Amino acid sequence: MKAHSDAGASRDAAAPQPSQAKTIPYVAPFALFILCLGVRSYLPIAPEYEYPARVLLVSIALAAFSRPVLDLRVSKPLGSVAVGLLVFAVWIAPDLLWPGYRQHWLFQNSLTTAAGTGTSEAMRQNVPLMAFRVLGSVALVPVIEELFWRGWLMRYLIAPEFGSIALGTYAPLSFWLTAVLFASEHGPYWDVGLLAGVIYNAWLVRTRRLGDCILAHAGTNGALAAYVLCFGKWNYWL
Repeated sequence: MKAHSDAGASRDAAAPQPSQAKTIPYVAPFALFILCLGVRSYLPIAPEYEYPARVLLVSIALAAFSRPVLDLRVSKPLGSVAVGLLVFAVWIAPDLLWPGYRQHWLFQNSLTTAAGTGTSEAMRQNVPLMAFRVLGSVALVPVIEELFWRGWLMRYLIAPEFGSIALGTYAPLSFWLTAVLFASEHGPYWDVGLLAGVIYNAWLVRTRRLGDCILAHAGTNGALAAYVLCFGKWNYWL
C-alpha cells in the first residue's frame, strides 16, 4: 500500500525548513494546553471559567500555528468511529466490572495522583460552561493530542527530521514509547490510557491518516462525555 503523508510532509519536501520550525505546528497547541492545566490554580479567574478560557486560548493557537499541517481527511469513517467506541468501552470497563478497581495503589499514589474531577459544581450547573467542556473534549482535545502524539512524536522518535517519515510508519520503539507516554498523561487512568494509545497507534499504522485517528479519538471522547453527563461519572473528566 502506498504510504500517505500529511499536508505538512509534502510541504517539507518542497521547502526544507529547520526541524524546530516544522515541530511548532504539531507541538505548540498541546504544550499550551498542558501549561494552562499546570498553572490553572494560580489563574485570577473562577475555577469554572478556567476550562472555557483554556479552550479559547488553545483554539487560537491551533488556528495560528497548525492549519498548514492539519489534515482532517478520513479514509475509513465507520472504522474510525468503531475504534473510538472500542476505546470508550476499554476506558470504562474496569470500573464497571470491578467496583473499587481504581482505588488500588497502582492507580492512586503520589506519582499518578488520585482520580478526581476538574469539573466544579458551579460548572456542572451552568449549561453554556458545560457546552464548552463538551466542545473542548470532543472537538479540540482530539485534534491537539493527535497532532502531538501521532502526528509528531511517533515520527520524531524514528527520526528527528520527522517530515520525511510518512504518517503511520511502524517502528517498535516509536510505537510503544508513544503509547507509554500517552498513558502517563492520563494519571490514575494510565492502564486504560496505555491500551488506548496502542489502539490509536495501530489505527494510524492501518489507515496512515491523522484524520482517522482524530475521528476515532473524538468518538471516544464524545461517548465518554455522554456517559459522564448521563450517569454523573465526573471522575472521568480530569
